Amino acid sequence: MAIENQNNKEDVLTRLDVAKTQLYHWKAVVVSGMGFFTDAYDLFCISLITKLLGRIYYTVQGSSKPGSLPPNVAAAVNGVALCGTLAGQLFFGWLGDKMGRKKVYGLTLMLMVVCSIGSALSFGSSPRAVMSTLCFFRFWLGFGIGGDYPLSATIMSEYATKKNRGSFIAAVFSMQGFGILTGGGVAMMVSHIFRRCFPAPAFSVNGVASTPPEADYVWRMILMFGALPAVLTYYWRMKMPETARYTALVAKDNEKACKDMSSVLKVDIEAPEKKQEENPGNSSGDLNSFGLFTKEFLRRHGLHLLGTTTTWFFVDVAFYSQNLFQKDIFTAIGWLPPAKSMSALEETFQIAKAQFLIALCGTFWGYFATCLLIEKIGRFKIQVIGFFFMTVFMFGLALPYHFWTLKRHHMGFVAMYALTFFFANFGPNSTTFIVPAEIFPARLRSTCHGISAASGKAGAIIGAFGFLYASQSQDKTKTDAGYPAGIGMRNSLLVLGGINILGLLCTFLVPEPKGKSLEEMSRENEVENKEPI
Repeated sequence: MAIENQNNKEDVLTRLDVAKTQLYHWKAVVVSGMGFFTDAYDLFCISLITKLLGRIYYTVQGSSKPGSLPPNVAAAVNGVALCGTLAGQLFFGWLGDKMGRKKVYGLTLMLMVVCSIGSALSFGSSPRAVMSTLCFFRFWLGFGIGGDYPLSATIMSEYATKKNRGSFIAAVFSMQGFGILTGGGVAMMVSHIFRRCFPAPAFSVNGVASTPPEADYVWRMILMFGALPAVLTYYWRMKMPETARYTALVAKDNEKACKDMSSVLKVDIEAPEKKQEENPGNSSGDLNSFGLFTKEFLRRHGLHLLGTTTTWFFVDVAFYSQNLFQKDIFTAIGWLPPAKSMSALEETFQIAKAQFLIALCGTFWGYFATCLLIEKIGRFKIQVIGFFFMTVFMFGLALPYHFWTLKRHHMGFVAMYALTFFFANFGPNSTTFIVPAEIFPARLRSTCHGISAASGKAGAIIGAFGFLYASQSQDKTKTDAGYPAGIGMRNSLLVLGGINILGLLCTFLVPEPKGKSLEEMSRENEVENKEPI
């Protein structure tokens, strides 16, 4: 009886692996990907408005020097969403295995909608109160974003065919690039409109830094836009059925799995007849149901989980510190003018333009290259290539740092900086998201992906807070343009290069899933093949 049930499950899963790519696959990519579009927009748009927040709420009255967020406030505003994301990845990753992927998928999206709007409406009678309210909503925004990581990756991996699984998961993750790009575009558009409607010189006649009152609407509109794609996606998420792999392997309902997949994939999968088990205690689920904290899991997947957590940790230290503080890097090398030479809206526009150009020229194409080549050269090689060239370019920026600043070779610096983003995304930033969704058992897949992703966010938090304080260690030497040479910035880039080397070494703990089914990679049939008849 158990063998018959096993054959029924294998029939469903085999049909899924060999099915032709159909419209529903692309619909799943878009529906899952729009969550990641929202995730990236919400996480990275904060870096576009932190300087504006400083000028609005922390400019000293009567001073000609533009205000800036105090270091502790800047750290909280930039990092609190990452803390929420870490918690959400662990919680929703576990919940996705306990309750099913679909049941909690819409909850994460609604949480993002409510908290995006709440962030934009942050209120208070003092600057500290406004920042506290903003941090509160951004924590819970991050909590919802965190749930999207394991659920989107797991759903796409379980829907996809064996031949195109890596490309489909990479396509979902590539929407992060569109989110970053859109964040820069929206910030440029909003700040430009307000700049034209409410023109202001860099300084008013009495020498006070110019920040028009209308600037307060700019950062709120930028944050609120993050709710729009989430609202538009909610209906289609609720229409998606549960994945057949969860239904068959975890919920043990082969009939429903066949019915769901027959309807959405347009393939003829005959549902097995329900028959009563003679020995329920010997079912395949009981024989192959080891938990996360067991010796059997450690034997089969312990090194794999160590590999996925460490590589994701190391890449996120570099990726998030670069993304969240690129405005500070560009100011330090002189690509962006100093704040005192611009009005608040002009500064916001220039920061958004810099992020938009980096995303357009480097970030976006890295995602595209991964989607195109991952099934040809494999996850392992892409990750090794990415870490290697990230290391090369980080050291290329850091070692001759004074050459880039003192000699005003700013565009060379920017070009190499963009290449680090290209190889992050044509490399470990993409593959660390893909692989954990492919190598663990179905009943633990979402949990293990959540743990791996949470490890990455721990790295992002360390990168965000560490880079913020390290980059403030400026020396007193001035470049010929009058900008600080930034020993702290140089040392930060050197540290990030060393971290990439560690990520490269940990890559050798991760297996290559290319060309293998999810069940083959997770070894879910290993015990089941030994079960008694």
